[in-house]
Amino acid sequence: MKVVIAPDTFKESISASRAAAALAEGVLDVCASAQIDVCPMADGGDGTVEAMVAATGGTFATADVIDPLGSSIRARFGLLGAPVQDSLPGELGLVTAEMQADGQGTSGSGRVAVVEMASASGLHLVRGEDRNPLATTTFGTGLLIMAALEAGAVEVIVGIGGSATVDGGCGAAQALGVSFVDVDGEGCICGMGGGALSTLGSIDISDLYAPAAEARIRVACDVTNPLIGPNGAAAVYGPQKGATREMVDQLEAGLSRLADIIMRDLGIDVSTLPGGGAAGGLGAGLAAFTGATLESGAELIASAVGLKRRLAGADLCITGEGRLDAQSASGKTVSAVARYARDAGAAVVCIAGQVTDDAPRDMFSDVRSLVDEEITVSAAMRNPEPLLKARAIEAMRVFLSA
Repeated sequence: MKVVIAPDTFKESISASRAAAALAEGVLDVCASAQIDVCPMADGGDGTVEAMVAATGGTFATADVIDPLGSSIRARFGLLGAPVQDSLPGELGLVTAEMQADGQGTSGSGRVAVVEMASASGLHLVRGEDRNPLATTTFGTGLLIMAALEAGAVEVIVGIGGSATVDGGCGAAQALGVSFVDVDGEGCICGMGGGALSTLGSIDISDLYAPAAEARIRVACDVTNPLIGPNGAAAVYGPQKGATREMVDQLEAGLSRLADIIMRDLGIDVSTLPGGGAAGGLGAGLAAFTGATLESGAELIASAVGLKRRLAGADLCITGEGRLDAQSASGKTVSAVARYARDAGAAVVCIAGQVTDDAPRDMFSDVRSLVDEEITVSAAMRNPEPLLKARAIEAMRVFLSA
């Protein structure tokens, strides 16, 4: 029997790789002969680097960058390991047969890097009283992307969940060599935040860091919000990052100005780009300044870790996340895993921290919750591993008796 274990992170509780290990223990307790493939998953948010490194046998690296307010910090990124075969060689920009022949599949050169912008520009890095998207910048994310390219990556996957910023990606672009000039003809301050957008005058990408221009940059989005408008970066996500009503209006005006100047100077319309509003407009900025593609995070990562290939011949797939609710069906990790598993002819079980009444149960053959009448949310979050193992044991017994 082949079982693929492909959960997402249980946010604020347990990583995807640790959750997968606990679920695997439960499966083996019931069926010691089972062939287990542990494949931690993510959708571009928290845990993306760890999940992708674990799923591909990759390695971690670190870089000295700056946080959203300009203080020095060390951030982590990943270099993926095993080549991916879900698409034609090189179609995903991952390790091709030619790269392997040159030995590039076992060193930094030619590999794929994965970056979490939250590790450099995340909301969790800024104290509540200091959160101000007029000042916070994605400059550190740009430095992290540069470090990944300097490590020899030919492709960078950027997960952009959990940001503290609404700078339209301009800070990151500055770190990569893009020049911004204000309406008075002066160069914009290095590490510009959202407040500087309202005085932006022009953009020049002629000095863009050459490897960034040559590499394939793919942005893993878990939302489809546009850059501007009532569903845009400022209106929807600004308050989460500390913006007052007045700040939201200023940020919206600044992002609108940025979109107009990008159209004028670069000939690219990012105003309605799906996902352009992700991470305070970092999605739109990376698309405009580096030619990045914006993609469904869950789909991108499923392809990057070879989920389709790994599910071939599987009898069962177990996935999971912290909370299974109505939103889970809209591009979240568990929905992507369920679809891939069904296509492969495998039964699929979802084990979640909590399961709401509106959860999409029909996507799975079995749904189980860590929380029940005896287990509280706080208890489940504090000690999830034995509960994950127990639920996997229950699910396996039901599956084998069917």
